[in-house]
Amino acid sequence: MTAQPKEAVGAAYSIDSMRYAQTMTWQAIDHLAQRIRPGMLESEARELGKQVLTELDMQRIWHPLLVRFGANTLKTFKQRSDGDPVLGEHDIFFIDMGAVWQGHEGDAGATFTTGNDPQMIACANAAKELFDRVQSRWKNHQAVGLELYRYAEEQAQAMGWQLNLDIKGHRVSDFPHAIHRGGDLGDFEHYPNAGLWILEIQIAHPSKPYGAFYEDLLA
Repeated sequence: MTAQPKEAVGAAYSIDSMRYAQTMTWQAIDHLAQRIRPGMLESEARELGKQVLTELDMQRIWHPLLVRFGANTLKTFKQRSDGDPVLGEHDIFFIDMGAVWQGHEGDAGATFTTGNDPQMIACANAAKELFDRVQSRWKNHQAVGLELYRYAEEQAQAMGWQLNLDIKGHRVSDFPHAIHRGGDLGDFEHYPNAGLWILEIQIAHPSKPYGAFYEDLLA
């Protein structure tokens, strides 16, 4: 592969270890999602997430664990949740985990629903569908980072959702990736190589106070 300076990695970097860390992160998300129930506080779900990561022998957390309920699903990573909401019987929530396994950074996120609100279910599904479309663009058309988010915005509009362009993906690698200063995927002017970038998708419902989130490793 032809790596750009923004794709620098450490001496320990291995794409197999990146994939392992990602697999474990998804396992943690699945375990946590199964344990989140209506009536639970957002803060309780977050504490439960830390327990799950410990049970799965993660080495350390490298970014704060996020669980967002209801209207807080519209918040970006850097924004604080409003209050400490209780998850409703018919509600929406997402999980965003970043933890280290085998010295490499796993980072994944997905949206889930309780009950049977059709628009919430559609919103959660749309975030994954939009992710899949953009990932396919990366795989099949060798699209550069800038183009991926232009395409994501166009596709979101066509699907009837609003894309949050403040969320543009980011670098990962052997821990800590921050020393490499790769910037945002959506600002990257080259073709992103596999195993180095997280594609993030966050959408908002066009008229209701909630949204959905999905992220995974481009690998």
